[in-house]
Amino acid sequence: MKNYPLHPLCSLFPRMSGYEFECLKLDIKENGQREPIITHDGMILDGGNRYAACIELGIEPSVIKFGGGNVATYVLSANLHRRHLLPGQQAAIVSCVQDWSKSQTKGHSANGSMEPFKDTTASRAKQSGVSKSTQKRADAVAKADPKLAAQVARGEVKLQAAVEQVAPQLASAIARIGIANIQEEEKEPEYTELDAAHDQISALQDMVAVGYMDATPEEKNTATELIKELKAEVKALQVTLAAVTVSRDTLMNENASLKRQCLSQARKLNKYESAGNAK
Repeated sequence: MKNYPLHPLCSLFPRMSGYEFECLKLDIKENGQREPIITHDGMILDGGNRYAACIELGIEPSVIKFGGGNVATYVLSANLHRRHLLPGQQAAIVSCVQDWSKSQTKGHSANGSMEPFKDTTASRAKQSGVSKSTQKRADAVAKADPKLAAQVARGEVKLQAAVEQVAPQLASAIARIGIANIQEEEKEPEYTELDAAHDQISALQDMVAVGYMDATPEEKNTATELIKELKAEVKALQVTLAAVTVSRDTLMNENASLKRQCLSQARKLNKYESAGNAK
Protein backbone atom coordinates (compact mmCIF):
# COMPACT_ATOMS: atom_id res chain seq x y z
CA MET A 1 0.00 0.00 0.00
CA LYS A 2 1.20 3.48 -0.86
CA ASN A 3 2.23 5.62 2.07
CA TYR A 4 0.48 8.99 2.23
CA PRO A 5 1.68 11.67 4.66
CA LEU A 6 -0.79 14.12 6.17
CA HIS A 7 -1.26 17.45 4.41
CA PRO A 8 -0.29 20.42 6.67
CA LEU A 9 -3.96 21.43 6.85
CA CYS A 10 -5.11 17.94 7.77
CA SER A 11 -2.48 17.75 10.54
CA LEU A 12 -4.12 20.70 12.32
CA PHE A 13 -7.05 18.54 13.40
CA PRO A 14 -6.75 16.16 16.37
CA ARG A 15 -6.20 12.49 15.59
CA MET A 16 -8.64 9.88 16.87
CA SER A 17 -7.34 7.62 19.63
CA GLY A 18 -8.49 5.08 22.18
CA TYR A 19 -12.13 4.02 22.18
CA GLU A 20 -13.14 6.44 19.42
CA PHE A 21 -10.50 5.10 17.04
CA GLU A 22 -11.34 1.49 17.87
CA CYS A 23 -15.00 2.19 17.01
CA LEU A 24 -13.92 3.61 13.66
CA LYS A 25 -11.83 0.51 12.94
CA LEU A 26 -14.72 -1.77 13.88
CA ASP A 27 -17.11 0.14 11.63
CA ILE A 28 -14.75 -0.06 8.64
CA LYS A 29 -14.10 -3.74 9.31
CA GLU A 30 -17.81 -4.59 9.41
CA ASN A 31 -19.23 -2.08 6.90
CA GLY A 32 -16.28 -1.13 4.72
CA GLN A 33 -14.81 2.31 4.09
CA ARG A 34 -17.87 4.44 3.38
CA GLU A 35 -16.08 7.69 2.50
CA PRO A 36 -12.96 7.92 0.33
CA ILE A 37 -9.74 9.50 1.50
CA ILE A 38 -9.05 12.81 -0.28
CA THR A 39 -5.47 13.57 -1.32
CA HIS A 40 -3.80 16.70 -2.69
CA ASP A 41 -0.21 16.93 -3.91
CA GLY A 42 0.39 13.36 -2.75
CA MET A 43 -0.78 14.09 0.82
CA ILE A 44 -3.94 13.28 2.74
CA LEU A 45 -6.16 16.36 2.75
CA ASP A 46 -9.16 14.71 4.42
CA GLY A 47 -9.57 11.25 5.94
CA GLY A 48 -6.40 10.83 7.99
CA ASN A 49 -8.20 8.80 10.64
CA ARG A 50 -9.86 6.56 8.05
CA TYR A 51 -6.48 6.02 6.41
CA ALA A 52 -4.83 5.08 9.73
CA ALA A 53 -7.70 2.66 10.50
CA CYS A 54 -7.39 0.97 7.10
CA ILE A 55 -3.63 0.58 7.52
CA GLU A 56 -4.03 -1.05 10.94
CA LEU A 57 -6.71 -3.37 9.55
CA GLY A 58 -4.57 -4.28 6.54
CA ILE A 59 -7.27 -2.99 4.17
CA GLU A 60 -6.39 -1.19 0.94
CA PRO A 61 -7.86 2.31 1.46
CA SER A 62 -10.07 3.96 -1.15
CA VAL A 63 -8.25 7.13 -2.22
CA ILE A 64 -9.26 9.87 -4.65
CA LYS A 65 -7.63 13.18 -5.58
CA PHE A 66 -9.02 16.54 -4.53
CA GLY A 67 -11.49 17.74 -7.16
CA GLY A 68 -10.22 21.32 -7.24
CA GLY A 69 -11.18 24.63 -5.70
CA ASN A 70 -10.03 26.38 -2.56
CA VAL A 71 -8.12 23.81 -0.54
CA ALA A 72 -8.32 25.73 2.74
CA THR A 73 -12.06 26.33 2.45
CA TYR A 74 -12.66 22.66 1.65
CA VAL A 75 -10.71 21.42 4.67
CA LEU A 76 -12.57 23.73 7.05
CA SER A 77 -15.94 22.87 5.52
CA ALA A 78 -15.24 19.15 5.78
CA ASN A 79 -13.85 19.10 9.30
CA LEU A 80 -14.31 22.19 11.44
CA HIS A 81 -17.92 21.76 12.56
CA ARG A 82 -18.39 18.02 12.36
CA ARG A 83 -15.90 17.30 15.15
CA HIS A 84 -16.10 17.75 18.92
CA LEU A 85 -13.84 20.78 19.08
CA LEU A 86 -13.63 23.42 21.79
CA PRO A 87 -13.94 27.11 20.80
CA GLY A 88 -10.22 27.68 21.34
CA GLN A 89 -9.41 24.83 18.96
CA GLN A 90 -11.80 26.12 16.30
CA ALA A 91 -10.33 29.61 16.48
CA ALA A 92 -6.75 28.31 16.35
CA ILE A 93 -7.53 26.10 13.36
CA VAL A 94 -8.93 29.04 11.40
CA SER A 95 -5.90 31.18 12.35
CA CYS A 96 -3.46 28.46 11.26
CA VAL A 97 -5.35 27.72 8.05
CA GLN A 98 -5.37 31.40 7.16
CA ASP A 99 -1.63 31.71 7.75
CA TRP A 100 -1.01 28.64 5.59
CA SER A 101 -3.28 30.01 2.87
CA LYS A 102 -1.42 33.33 2.87
CA SER A 103 1.93 31.59 2.59
CA GLN A 104 0.73 29.65 -0.46
CA THR A 105 -0.32 32.80 -2.32
CA LYS A 106 3.10 34.45 -2.07
CA GLY A 107 4.83 34.41 -5.43
CA HIS A 108 1.89 32.73 -7.15
CA SER A 109 -0.59 34.15 -9.62
CA ALA A 110 -4.13 34.50 -8.32
CA ASN A 111 -6.09 31.56 -9.73
CA GLY A 112 -8.74 31.40 -7.03
CA SER A 113 -7.62 28.04 -5.61
CA MET A 114 -5.44 29.62 -2.95
CA GLU A 115 -7.42 32.78 -2.26
CA PRO A 116 -6.60 33.90 1.30
CA PHE A 117 -9.20 34.69 3.93
CA LYS A 118 -10.36 38.25 4.43
CA ASP A 119 -8.02 39.73 6.98
CA THR A 120 -10.58 40.80 9.58
CA THR A 121 -11.30 39.41 13.02
CA ALA A 122 -15.03 39.39 12.31
CA SER A 123 -14.69 37.28 9.16
CA ARG A 124 -12.42 34.75 10.87
CA ALA A 125 -14.71 34.56 13.91
CA LYS A 126 -17.65 33.92 11.61
CA GLN A 127 -15.70 31.15 9.89
CA SER A 128 -14.70 29.48 13.17
CA GLY A 129 -18.04 30.06 14.89
CA VAL A 130 -16.50 31.57 18.03
CA SER A 131 -16.55 35.02 19.64
CA LYS A 132 -14.34 37.79 18.28
CA SER A 133 -12.44 37.82 21.56
CA THR A 134 -11.53 34.13 21.27
CA GLN A 135 -10.55 34.59 17.63
CA LYS A 136 -8.37 37.59 18.48
CA ARG A 137 -6.47 35.56 21.06
CA ALA A 138 -5.99 32.66 18.67
CA ASP A 139 -4.77 35.03 15.95
CA ALA A 140 -2.30 36.57 18.39
CA VAL A 141 -0.91 33.15 19.35
CA ALA A 142 -0.64 32.14 15.68
CA LYS A 143 1.36 35.27 14.87
CA ALA A 144 3.63 34.91 17.89
CA ASP A 145 4.21 31.14 17.70
CA PRO A 146 2.67 29.16 14.78
CA LYS A 147 3.76 25.80 16.23
CA LEU A 148 2.08 26.58 19.54
CA ALA A 149 -1.08 27.61 17.68
CA ALA A 150 -1.07 24.23 15.91
CA GLN A 151 -0.87 22.53 19.32
CA VAL A 152 -3.91 24.52 20.43
CA ALA A 153 -5.72 23.46 17.25
CA ARG A 154 -5.07 19.79 18.00
CA GLY A 155 -6.18 20.16 21.62
CA GLU A 156 -2.71 19.56 23.04
CA VAL A 157 -2.59 23.00 24.70
CA LYS A 158 -5.48 25.17 25.92
CA LEU A 159 -5.84 28.54 24.22
CA GLN A 160 -5.60 30.49 27.49
CA ALA A 161 -2.38 28.66 28.42
CA ALA A 162 -0.96 29.48 24.98
CA VAL A 163 -1.89 33.16 25.36
CA GLU A 164 -0.13 33.28 28.73
CA GLN A 165 2.93 31.60 27.19
CA VAL A 166 3.31 34.20 24.45
CA ALA A 167 2.16 37.13 26.64
CA PRO A 168 5.63 38.81 26.70
CA GLN A 169 5.72 38.85 22.90
CA LEU A 170 2.16 40.15 22.73
CA ALA A 171 2.94 42.89 25.24
CA SER A 172 5.90 44.00 23.13
CA ALA A 173 3.74 44.06 20.01
CA ILE A 174 1.06 46.14 21.75
CA ALA A 175 3.71 48.59 22.95
CA ARG A 176 4.95 49.00 19.37
CA ILE A 177 1.44 49.54 18.03
CA GLY A 178 0.81 52.35 20.51
CA ILE A 179 -2.43 53.79 21.84
CA ALA A 180 -4.36 53.61 18.53
CA ASN A 181 -5.51 50.06 19.22
CA ILE A 182 -6.55 50.95 22.78
CA GLN A 183 -8.78 53.66 21.41
CA GLU A 184 -10.14 51.21 18.85
CA GLU A 185 -11.01 48.72 21.62
CA GLU A 186 -13.17 51.35 23.27
CA LYS A 187 -15.48 51.37 20.25
CA GLU A 188 -17.07 48.06 21.25
CA PRO A 189 -20.83 47.68 20.68
CA GLU A 190 -23.15 47.93 23.66
CA TYR A 191 -23.54 44.13 23.72
CA THR A 192 -19.92 43.13 24.33
CA GLU A 193 -18.02 39.87 23.96
CA LEU A 194 -18.02 39.63 27.75
CA ASP A 195 -21.82 39.75 27.73
CA ALA A 196 -21.93 37.08 25.02
CA ALA A 197 -19.59 34.79 26.97
CA HIS A 198 -21.69 35.17 30.12
CA ASP A 199 -24.82 34.36 28.11
CA GLN A 200 -23.25 31.23 26.62
CA ILE A 201 -22.18 30.01 30.06
CA SER A 202 -25.66 30.59 31.48
CA ALA A 203 -27.31 28.81 28.56
CA LEU A 204 -25.02 25.79 28.86
CA GLN A 205 -25.42 25.56 32.62
CA ASP A 206 -29.21 25.78 32.28
CA MET A 207 -29.16 23.04 29.67
CA VAL A 208 -27.13 20.78 31.94
CA ALA A 209 -29.31 21.59 34.99
CA VAL A 210 -32.65 21.12 33.24
CA GLY A 211 -31.76 17.76 31.81
CA TYR A 212 -28.97 16.40 29.72
CA MET A 213 -29.99 12.84 30.47
CA ASP A 214 -30.04 11.66 26.87
CA ALA A 215 -26.59 13.03 26.08
CA THR A 216 -23.66 10.70 25.59
CA PRO A 217 -20.70 10.85 28.00
CA GLU A 218 -18.66 12.44 25.22
CA GLU A 219 -21.26 15.17 24.70
CA LYS A 220 -21.39 15.82 28.45
CA ASN A 221 -17.60 16.09 28.60
CA THR A 222 -17.64 18.45 25.62
CA ALA A 223 -20.23 20.68 27.33
CA THR A 224 -18.23 20.67 30.57
CA GLU A 225 -15.02 21.61 28.74
CA LEU A 226 -16.85 24.31 26.81
CA ILE A 227 -18.13 25.85 30.05
CA LYS A 228 -14.60 25.79 31.49
CA GLU A 229 -13.19 27.47 28.39
CA LEU A 230 -15.91 30.10 28.38
CA LYS A 231 -15.22 30.86 32.03
CA ALA A 232 -11.53 31.25 31.20
CA GLU A 233 -12.54 33.54 28.34
CA VAL A 234 -14.63 35.67 30.71
CA LYS A 235 -11.66 35.94 33.06
CA ALA A 236 -9.38 36.98 30.20
CA LEU A 237 -11.94 39.51 28.99
CA GLN A 238 -12.23 40.97 32.47
CA VAL A 239 -8.45 41.36 32.65
CA THR A 240 -8.41 42.98 29.21
CA LEU A 241 -11.28 45.28 30.17
CA ALA A 242 -9.46 46.36 33.33
CA ALA A 243 -6.28 47.08 31.35
CA VAL A 244 -8.18 49.06 28.71
CA THR A 245 -10.03 51.00 31.42
CA VAL A 246 -6.75 51.96 33.09
CA SER A 247 -5.28 52.98 29.74
CA ARG A 248 -8.40 54.99 28.91
CA ASP A 249 -8.31 56.81 32.25
CA THR A 250 -4.60 57.54 31.81
CA LEU A 251 -5.19 58.93 28.32
CA MET A 252 -8.12 61.03 29.52
CA ASN A 253 -5.98 62.50 32.32
CA GLU A 254 -3.17 63.22 29.88
CA ASN A 255 -5.64 64.82 27.50
CA ALA A 256 -7.04 67.05 30.27
CA SER A 257 -3.50 68.03 31.24
CA LEU A 258 -2.65 68.95 27.65
CA LYS A 259 -5.82 71.05 27.40
CA ARG A 260 -4.85 72.95 30.55
CA GLN A 261 -1.37 73.55 29.14
CA CYS A 262 -2.83 74.79 25.85
CA LEU A 263 -5.18 77.18 27.66
CA SER A 264 -2.30 78.44 29.77
CA GLN A 265 -0.14 79.02 26.69
CA ALA A 266 -3.03 80.74 24.93
CA ARG A 267 -3.50 83.11 27.87
CA LYS A 268 0.21 83.91 27.92
CA LEU A 269 0.18 84.51 24.15
CA ASN A 270 -2.80 86.86 24.47
CA LYS A 271 -1.02 88.69 27.28
CA TYR A 272 2.12 89.17 25.16
CA GLU A 273 0.07 90.27 22.18
CA SER A 274 -1.81 92.78 24.33
CA ALA A 275 1.45 94.13 25.75
CA GLY A 276 2.88 94.48 22.26
CA ASN A 277 -0.15 96.35 21.00
CA ALA A 278 -0.01 98.72 23.97
CA LYS A 279 3.53 99.75 23.00
